[in-house]
Amino acid sequence: MNPYVLTLFLFSLGLGTTLTFASSHWLLAWMGLEINTLAIIPLMAQHHHPRAVEATTKYFLIQATAAAMILFASTTNAWLVGEWNITYLSHPIATTMTMMGLALKMGLAPLHFWLPEVLQGLDLTTGLILSTWQKLAPFALLIQTAPMINPTLMTLLAISSTLMGGWGGLNQTQLRKILAYSSIAHLGWMIIIIQFTPQLTLLALGIYIIMTTTAFLTFKFSTTTKINTLALTWSKNPTMTVTAALTLLSLGGLPPLTGFMPKWLILQELTKQGLPLTATLAALSALLSLYFYLRLCYATTLTISPNTNNSTTPWRLPNTQTALPLAVLTTTTILLLPITPAIMALTY
Repeated sequence: MNPYVLTLFLFSLGLGTTLTFASSHWLLAWMGLEINTLAIIPLMAQHHHPRAVEATTKYFLIQATAAAMILFASTTNAWLVGEWNITYLSHPIATTMTMMGLALKMGLAPLHFWLPEVLQGLDLTTGLILSTWQKLAPFALLIQTAPMINPTLMTLLAISSTLMGGWGGLNQTQLRKILAYSSIAHLGWMIIIIQFTPQLTLLALGIYIIMTTTAFLTFKFSTTTKINTLALTWSKNPTMTVTAALTLLSLGGLPPLTGFMPKWLILQELTKQGLPLTATLAALSALLSLYFYLRLCYATTLTISPNTNNSTTPWRLPNTQTALPLAVLTTTTILLLPITPAIMALTY
């Protein structure tokens, strides 16, 4: 793709997200979401491959449906209440429709079925943008509207997302689908606490973005998209094999790695709010996610030569990726847990 055209699309992505962040009017927020969607579609379809075109078409239809739901909900609220301000979303029908539209836009269960299929059809760089940056604008709206949304609906969506994200990733062999189900599970953890402590949601979102970026850059560095090629990364870079395993365990939320921090704080807050059953269900669903991360770690670190593997050797292709961002993000992904008190002091 032409560098000037690529710069234009990336600038439009930033513009759409910033517009949604800065707006207090539903129409402006909707415009930001639409600019976001229209900017990423050419990036998704830039590789003229049937899978990429299929993923782009699915994504466009889903995002258009979600944006239409949000616009219809805000129009309904303005008609019934007479207010276009985002924080004045008060009618039950409008709040439920808005929540379902945002859930469809982000990929919350049970509206998550599009996300693994779309992510599977993209290259790792565009998949990274879809998994991280594209979550920011819907989250900005969700944090503003969370106090008005039915808590039972939020809890049901959150628990179903953590469970579906865990179950869905168990039988996958494609890394992009595994990361998609990981995204669904992490979204559930963020949504479960948003009605009580939005600061914890933002902390969990920030750490999720750091960990997911590290995972995507690691797979991009070794040009890996399947588990059986992940098992051969030791031939190219033994150090990266170890850091990749630690990154995956951090995504699973295993102490003493960074990914344990948001789960620990969220379970603590749920217990303080008098919701031990919800906390128990969330903790048990985390075990499902941890299982498929352990599968990836086993494939990465314990199936080294001699092993029977029929895959090609992708590291013979030239790699122009710089290692500095990956090194910084990997360190952050692994070692942030000891400074949890300092992070909490900054957050609250």
